[in-house]
Formats: sequence, structure tokens, C-alpha cells
Amino acid sequence: MANATQWDRVIVGLGESGHAAACHLAAAGERVAVLDTRLRPPRADDLRARFPEVPVITGDFDDRLLANAAEIVLSPGVDPRHPALAAARQRGQPIIGEIELFARAVSAPVIGITGSNGKTTVTRMVAAMAAQAGVDVVAGGNLGPAALTLLEQHPDAECFVLELSSFQLETTRSLRPRVAAVLNISPDHLDRYENMADYAAAKARVFTGSGHAVINADDPWVRTMATSGAGVSRFAGESDTEADWRPEYRSGVEWLTGDGEAVLSRDEMQLPGRHNTLNALASLAIGDAFGLDRAAMREALRAFRPLPHRTESLGWHGGRLWINDSKATNVASAVAAVSGMDVPVVLLAGGEAKGQRFEALAAALDSVGRAAVVYGRDAAAIADALGDTLTVEVVDDLDAAVIAAQRLSRRGDAVLLSPACASLDQFRDYRARGEHFRRRVEAMGNG
Repeated sequence: MANATQWDRVIVGLGESGHAAACHLAAAGERVAVLDTRLRPPRADDLRARFPEVPVITGDFDDRLLANAAEIVLSPGVDPRHPALAAARQRGQPIIGEIELFARAVSAPVIGITGSNGKTTVTRMVAAMAAQAGVDVVAGGNLGPAALTLLEQHPDAECFVLELSSFQLETTRSLRPRVAAVLNISPDHLDRYENMADYAAAKARVFTGSGHAVINADDPWVRTMATSGAGVSRFAGESDTEADWRPEYRSGVEWLTGDGEAVLSRDEMQLPGRHNTLNALASLAIGDAFGLDRAAMREALRAFRPLPHRTESLGWHGGRLWINDSKATNVASAVAAVSGMDVPVVLLAGGEAKGQRFEALAAALDSVGRAAVVYGRDAAAIADALGDTLTVEVVDDLDAAVIAAQRLSRRGDAVLLSPACASLDQFRDYRARGEHFRRRVEAMGNG
């Protein structure tokens, strides 16, 4: 490798975000190097094929390379507390992320959406609304594709709708969304943050420089967030609030309303659960702030279908309704899924707890829980929290959990995979976990 002083930027982590950043910078003629602790980063071959001049250095971080980088581009999956990165901060080196590079390059308006739960669903809803209204829109970010990949593939897009994680927002300074939203804040990633206040502060960065802020009036963390935007809209799940967007019952029918106007009957939507009522209200508030036609937004919500791995029905098998909610990687998301059930539930939960507590899940199961099957690295912690609430069985893995759930459930029950945990102790990601669950369920046959 040539002397480290040759490289303008060093990218740390060659996941989807790091790969997009490397391609973006290399295509612009930047002198770029990539570091990844994995010996075989999954996108290294593609990067070498497209830009063979970009070195990919694997194994321990090259401190000499980092020390001489004009700017460090950190992938969101890399812990910023790594000693080499802490040393870089002490030296005063700028540490940015892929979203910061996107913000510097994009000219079209951006809608930024963050929160602990519901980000992907709301991002997809808003994109569907914009498309229905005739806007040339693309969506991605944390949910994929990476923002810079979107920009490369759709340079003439009229709007970018981005799901943004707290990790991405930490390393972003220049993003100026036309509309920004924080959907909710609940305990998550506490293995990466000192406390909830630090986590909430990272989410609140989406409002920096935003034109219009959309806020969850029900959430105590969100409703107190200071915003620098020109306007604020509020949504809420209760009809007796002062929120601009809220549900209202009229002649026994629940409507989603905006500024008193009945926009959509809840019965017209094809998404189950109270959490999806909030998702729809948030999406309407965002679309309205962006200037989308309300009739177009209504039609988009009528046609919107559940996304994979998000309270996704897998059908009836063995007399039970099997539901794949593998995307529930924190307790609040699992609580929302359980609370949306109207039949007895056998819950499958487990994985990496990320420092969370599970008492709220126990409370949610109190009214609808038949039993729970817990598995994975932090199964014992979940079992301890749920043990006095209902029957709990501890097993090693998801395969064993499916077998146990079939035995503990009764005909007419729902078996809900809503893990409340990260998947990385046993799976590549939540998608791999959900697909594995789907295959095991479908092998049972119908009926």
C-alpha cells in the first residue's frame, strides 16, 4: 500500500453504506481507502471490480492510515467507541457518515424519517403517497438501498424519502430535510448509548435544519424535542389530544383526520394493529407537510399492503395463524404487535437483548398471552421477566421454538414471532430470521 498521506478519505466498514460511500467518492476522483475488520467483507469483490484502485484493508484497523486521513467516513454498523476512532476524535479529525456525503451532493428535496419503530413502514407509505401524487420519488436509506446508491441510480429524482437510524444521524451535519419526522422513542441500542437521553438526542438530530417537523404528540421523549424548522405538525393515537392528525370516531366509524377533516376510514386500510394506525397518521402528517394531495394520500393508504417481516401473516397452518414480525428488534415493537392481536397469542421471542428490559412485554401479554417460547442468547432474561405472567418455555433456537409453539398453542390461536431482540446471535439479520421462520412454518402445510 502506498503512503497513508495519499488518501483523502478513509472509509471504515464495507457494508452497504460503506460500499455506497466508496463508490461515490471513487467515481468523483477522490483518493479513497477502505478498512474493515472482517477478513472477507461481503462487498469487497464488487468494489474491486468497479474501482480496482481503491484498496480494501482487512483485519485490525490501520492506525497510521486513519491518522493521516483528511476525513473518516464511518459506517453505521461500526461502534464509534472503538479506541482507534476515539483517538481520531482526540486528534480533531472529522468523522462523518454516508448520509453526510449524500447531503453534500443532493439537490432534490429530502424527507427524513426516524424513530425506534415504524420507520420502514412510514417511509414506504410516504413514498407510495408521493408516487400516487405524481412525484418521481425514491425511498431508501437505513432500509436500503443506501442513500448514495439511490442518488447514483436516480440522479433526476424529484424527492428522496430516507429512513434514518440514530447511528446514521450521529455522523450527519449537513442534511436539511424539507420535512423531518421522529415517530417515537423507546429503549433500543442501549448497548451503544449511555442512556435514553443520549439515544433520543441522536434521533432529534434529524430536525437540525429541517423545513417542517412532524412530531408524535403521544410520546414524552418526542414531544419535547426542540426543532429548528419553519413549522410543526403533530400526530397522536388518541382522539382527545390537540394533535393536528388523530383518529376520531364519527357515527361509530373510526376515521383518520387532519385538521378536523376526515381523510380515511380505518376500515379501508389493510394493515392490522393500533401501531399501524399511528404509522398511517404519521405518514399523512408528513405527506401533508410536503404538500401532497390528500386524495392521492388516501388512495395510496387504501392500496398499501403489510411489508415482509412486519406483522406479516403467513396464513393458517395446523389450525394456528402464524405471524412473522421478525423486524421487531426491540421491546416496544413487540409490545405493539402483541397489543394488536385479538385472539390468544403464543409469542416467540429471543436473541440479543441490547440491554433492554422486558417488563412492558409481560404487561402486554397479560390480556392476550397463551404462552411464550423464548430462545437465543438472552432467553433467560426474557423468561425471568415473563415468568409470572404466563407459561414460558426456554429453548435453544428458533427451530425448537416453532415446535414448542405448535405444542403450546390451540386451534384458533395466533403464533407470533416478535422477538423483541436483535438477531445477530443466530442469524445474519432480521430478514434472515424471518425467512427461516417462514420456511419452517410453510413446511407444516395448510389447514
